[in-house]
Parts: sequence; C-alpha cells; structure tokens
Amino acid sequence: MTTALVPDLGKALQGSVNRAVDALVTGYGDRFDGLSAVLTAPVRLVETLLHHVPVPAFALTIAIGAWLATRRIGFALTMAALPLALAGLGVWGEAMQSLALVTVAVVLVLLLGLPLGVAAARLPRLGRALAPLYDLMQTIPSFVYLIPVAMLLGLGRAPALVATLVYALPPFARLTELGLRGVDAGLVEASRALGLQPRQTFWLVELPLARPTILQGLNQAIMMALAMVVVASMIGAKGLGEVVLLGLQRADPGLGFVGGLGIVLLAVLLDRMAQAILGARQPPQ
Repeated sequence: MTTALVPDLGKALQGSVNRAVDALVTGYGDRFDGLSAVLTAPVRLVETLLHHVPVPAFALTIAIGAWLATRRIGFALTMAALPLALAGLGVWGEAMQSLALVTVAVVLVLLLGLPLGVAAARLPRLGRALAPLYDLMQTIPSFVYLIPVAMLLGLGRAPALVATLVYALPPFARLTELGLRGVDAGLVEASRALGLQPRQTFWLVELPLARPTILQGLNQAIMMALAMVVVASMIGAKGLGEVVLLGLQRADPGLGFVGGLGIVLLAVLLDRMAQAILGARQPPQ
C-alpha cells in the first residue's frame, strides 16, 4: 500500500511543478525575456571592459593593489604572475568571462545579503525563518532549480547568474547575521548612553566590530561563486567551465586539465587578493 502510494505522490508533484512552469512560460514569457536581458546586460558590460584591458596592464594593476594592501613585494609579484600564467595557458578570454560572471554575482550577493543579514540580526524570528531557506539553497543540487530557471530565462548568462547567486548568497547573509549578533551588547549600550542614535550606533560601532566576520562571509561568497563556473558552462555561460566541459565532451584530458588549472589560478588570485584588500583576516587587537 505504502509502496504504491509513494510513486503516485511523486508523479503528482512532478505534474504540478511541470504545470506551474508551463503556466509561467506561457503567461509571462515576455516578462522573463526582459528579466533575462536585464540580468545579462551587466555581465556583458563587465566582460567587455575586462576584455579591453591588456594582460600586462591587468597584471600591473594586480601587483600595485597587492603591494598597497600588504607592503610585501614577494606577494605582489606572485599575484602579478597569476594573470600572466592564465594568458600563457591560452585561456585569458575565458578567464575574463568567468571573472565577469563572478564579479556581478558577488555585487548582487552584497546588495541582497547585507540587508538580509542585518534584518535577521535585528529580528530573531526572521532569522529562524530564513535558516531553512538558506539550508535548502546550499544543499539542493543546482541542476534541480536550473531546469525551470533555464526554461524561464533561456540558456546563457542569465540562468548562470541566478544559479551563482543562489549558491553564494547564504554564507554571506549568514555570516553577516552572525557577525552582528556577536557584537558585545555592552558596547552597544555604552554607545547609546553616550548619545548615539540607533543608526549611528550601527554604522560607527556594530558594523565595524562585525566587519571581520562579514568580510569572511564575502570571501566565502567569492569562492563559492567561482565554484559554479563549470555548472554555468552547462547552461550556456561562457568561461573556464566551458573549457573543462569541452574536454569532457571530446574525451580530451589535456584540455580539461588546462581549464581546471585556469580555474585554480583564478581562484587563488581572487582568494588571496580578497583577503589582502578586503582585510578578511581578523585585525590584531
């Protein structure tokens, strides 16, 4: 009896989801086309700007930024060598495509995750309500929600951006909430006693004290966004993931290795520069 019931429930759920997606595509297809264009535009813009930057200029900019952040010439030279290595592998264009997608996704994570984290820290009930949603976003396989997203937005950069956003948003929002909840209540009360308004207390006391945890969440969001580049290539997004995908489709392990090495180099560059420039490490007390 139970064995017969389970497939029936599965088929019913399958049919309901299919009908819902079909209704959205049929009734709001034009609006989703417009949304796809809106999501694609900033990725294309950043991608175009990055493609117009010569490799030596990009490497020099990285070196200057690394040196200003750490005052370590060895670190600056190492960071400058990474984009040169990407160019040497012949995947510079693909790396810039992946970097554009990651950049736009991280900006959206900041715009959405920071208010969510602040609101959840202020409203415990909201935090408890968002927790299972974050769990779902982090644990559900990306291909499950990519199927309807690709049907609604089409193939290309738009569904890839949505997938990256869904995957990278939870850690940043959660660590923002955690950082603000971890601020010493005594310091907040002392600032209020000194005459600071709630908004001033937030900007001058709570946010600076929570900054290391928030920046750690941002660093995690950057890494998780980059981890989606291979999945993004499977739904039409360009970039280093496409090189890996082509290596798999052509049974060319060398091509796949080159694409994978390019992802590693870009990940190291973003991780180390994020830690240096954003100050993700806990400052000395």
